[in-house]
Amino acid sequence: MGESCCAPGRKPSAAAADAAPARRTPRKRPRPEAGTVLLPGGTFLMGGADPDANVGDGEGPVRRVTVRPFRIDECAVTNRQFAAFVRDTGYVTEAERFGWSFVFGGLLPPKLQAARLPYPEEAPWWRGVEGATWRSPFGPDSDLAGLDQHPVVHVSWHDAVAYAEWAGKRLPTEAEWEYAARGGLEQTRYPWGDDLLPKGRWLCNIFQGRFPEANTGEDGYRGTAPVKSFRPNGFGLYNVVGNVWEGCADRITTEHPSDADGPIADPTGPDSGEERLMRGGSYLCHDSYCNRYRLAARTKNTPDSSSGNQGFRCALDV
Repeated sequence: MGESCCAPGRKPSAAAADAAPARRTPRKRPRPEAGTVLLPGGTFLMGGADPDANVGDGEGPVRRVTVRPFRIDECAVTNRQFAAFVRDTGYVTEAERFGWSFVFGGLLPPKLQAARLPYPEEAPWWRGVEGATWRSPFGPDSDLAGLDQHPVVHVSWHDAVAYAEWAGKRLPTEAEWEYAARGGLEQTRYPWGDDLLPKGRWLCNIFQGRFPEANTGEDGYRGTAPVKSFRPNGFGLYNVVGNVWEGCADRITTEHPSDADGPIADPTGPDSGEERLMRGGSYLCHDSYCNRYRLAARTKNTPDSSSGNQGFRCALDV
C-alpha cells in the first residue's frame, strides 16, 4: 500500500510530541456493555474481489475466517463520550501535543482557506492546521457546538487505545470489524447489498460531486454526520461505511494466511510494523480517487496521525 490519500499521516521525520502527561485515576468509567451489540461469532468470508479495488490494498484473496463471540459498539465514539473520558482522566491527545492536525480544505473557514497552509503533496486537499484538535475540529476558532453526537475526530490510534482502556474495552481486530460491518450478509459490497443507491436513496455519508472541489451533499452532510444517521446494518451497527475511518487493533499487512486447511481462527495481523489498519471509509471517499467505502476496502496510518475524518469504535470480549 502506498501513501494514503484518505487519511494523511505524520511523516516519520516529524518531531515527536512531548511525553503524554500523567493521567488522573479514573473515577467515572461508563459501564462497558452500554451501547454495544453482542455478536455470536462464527465463520464468514473475509476480504473481497471487487473489480474496482485499489491495487495493492490487500483486500483479497477472499478467505474463510472464524471469530469468537464478542461485543462491539453500535456507533463510533462520539464527541460527548470522548469529552467524558478527558474530563475523568485529564488525557491530552496527540494532536494537542503536536499542536496541529489535518483538516479537509473544503471545510475550513474562509479565513483559513485563504491562508497558505502546509499540505501533503500526495493529497493537496488536506491542510495542516495549527490548533485543530478534537475540541476544535476546523481550527482554533471552531468548537463542538451542535456536534455532541457526531463522531470524535482528530484522534490518533494511540488516543483511541487510551479511550478504550478507560472504557474497559479495546479496539476491534480487523476480522472482528469486517464480520460486524457485514451484518450477516455474505460478500456484498455494502452493508445493505451491492447497489450503492437502492431506490435512489443514500444510505451512507460519502462525497458526492466533483472531488475535491465541490461536494453537493446529496446524502445530507458535507462533513461528519451524527453517529446514528442512516439505517443500521443487520447486526444493528450504524455508519460502518462512510462518515469516519475506524481504527482497528491490527498492524497493516497485505499478505494474509491461507484457509486451505480450514477457516483462519481469530487473526490479529502481524506482530511487527508501525502502521495500523483503518476500515470503513469516510465522508471524503469518492469513486474518482479512493472508492474505499466498500466493506472489503482498507487503508492504514501511523499510530500518531490524526485528521478530521479519523475516528473509532470499540469492542469488548465476552
